[in-house]
Amino acid sequence: MENIEKEKKKKSLTNELITLAIPAICEQILNTLLQYVDTAMVGHLGEEATAAVSTTTTIGWVIGSFLQSLGIALLALMSKSVGEGNKEKLKKLAGQAVLLVLVFGSLICAVALSLSKYIPIWMGAEDNVRPNASKYFFIISIPMIFRASSTIFGSCIRATLDTKSPMIVNIISNVLNMILDWVLIYACKMGVTGAGCATAISYTLGGIMMFLVFKNKEQIVLTFNNCKPDKPLLKEISKIAIPAAATQAVSCFGYVVFAGLVSSMGTSIFAAHSIAVNAETLFYLPGYGISAATSAMIGVAYGEKNITKLKSIMKLSTFITVFTMFLGGVVLYITSYPLMRIFTSSIPVAELGAKMLKIVSVTEPFFGLMIAMQGIFYGLGKTKSVFVIETFGMWGIRVIFTILCVKLWHTTLSEVWYCMIGDNISKACLLALAMVIFIKRKLYSFVYKNDENQDENQDENQDENQEKDKEINKENIEENNEGKEKEKEKNIELDVSLV
Repeated sequence: MENIEKEKKKKSLTNELITLAIPAICEQILNTLLQYVDTAMVGHLGEEATAAVSTTTTIGWVIGSFLQSLGIALLALMSKSVGEGNKEKLKKLAGQAVLLVLVFGSLICAVALSLSKYIPIWMGAEDNVRPNASKYFFIISIPMIFRASSTIFGSCIRATLDTKSPMIVNIISNVLNMILDWVLIYACKMGVTGAGCATAISYTLGGIMMFLVFKNKEQIVLTFNNCKPDKPLLKEISKIAIPAAATQAVSCFGYVVFAGLVSSMGTSIFAAHSIAVNAETLFYLPGYGISAATSAMIGVAYGEKNITKLKSIMKLSTFITVFTMFLGGVVLYITSYPLMRIFTSSIPVAELGAKMLKIVSVTEPFFGLMIAMQGIFYGLGKTKSVFVIETFGMWGIRVIFTILCVKLWHTTLSEVWYCMIGDNISKACLLALAMVIFIKRKLYSFVYKNDENQDENQDENQDENQEKDKEINKENIEENNEGKEKEKEKNIELDVSLV
């Protein structure tokens, strides 16, 4: 009977994870499409238009990563509150989410708009590309509050174990973006400006819809008072968000340096590298979708203080992610050359890129392991470990050894990709090792530490109350004694006067 019950629980967890993961995977695909639609649409206008849209992609990635780090923190805390059934804290966190959207959306918007003229120059764009690149970045930065709304509120919604609503919002945003791209770029002949306007409008609509979904969730009740700054909660959010943001920054700038090193190897080599990286990214999306669903489930189980459920989700998520990435690796190996031919008409570039894809396809399960571990750590709100390991892998292995390969040893692109593979495998193994140590030594104390802290606080409060009671009793006794002495003095004075 016990085995049957265990199997039922395992099946229900599997079904829940898959049910949550499928919309999350679709959302990852849609977010990726939104980034490439403008580039693809303006591609027919010529190289200058394509370069203008592509130049600021990295900066857009940095901005998105920062907003995502706030989402990671809120998802961890809100999903935990859902598991605990702590409605009051959930309300307060919802209010702080609104505050963060308004503050950071406005702040990033102001910075992005003020720097829009200079970013294409810093990114090394040619003189004839800079005006359009600057204008495009300026336009898509205007609705930054709505972009922040879509990212942060989307994470909050997923914390309530709802991944379908964010997916639906993204579908509507993407469809609108594609329609507007065609209308504004070609029908209205606005070119790059039209592409920027289409993206800005889709961001705005997506942000508004995501807020409405967030506001109407049963678990979330928004009040004006909860939107005021709450220092303890903001401190709690920052403890998770800051390492997560640092991880994204380390990773992003590492990719920029890595790409810059490869670009120095020649135009054809860099073209093969860039296309291969973009093609491989498509095979990561299922893993990231499962990871997003895992974070929400882990947070809820953590809030429930159900260690057995936590361990089951960890094992199940890791297995499904690694197996999915293994299947993706097999498909990538088989379709590497046809896939490259979709993106380029150059046979030498396609052949070189296909060779790189075959090399990396063998290591896809390790990348799946890395993604699975990140999802678990983020769900628990433990972002410092991920930051340390990401920094070591990206800069201690990938960047340093690529510098040696390109600048000192003058190797081929294959050796550079081995550096990238070494980075991914080392991060996967170190994260898995950190997770095993955490489960064996710290999981129980980590789950129940808040209860212990509450007990300690209660004991401290009791001690303080007892001390206060003692002080009050002393004061009362002293007052009574003083009163008695005064009465004695009065009686003596009366006796004297009578005599």
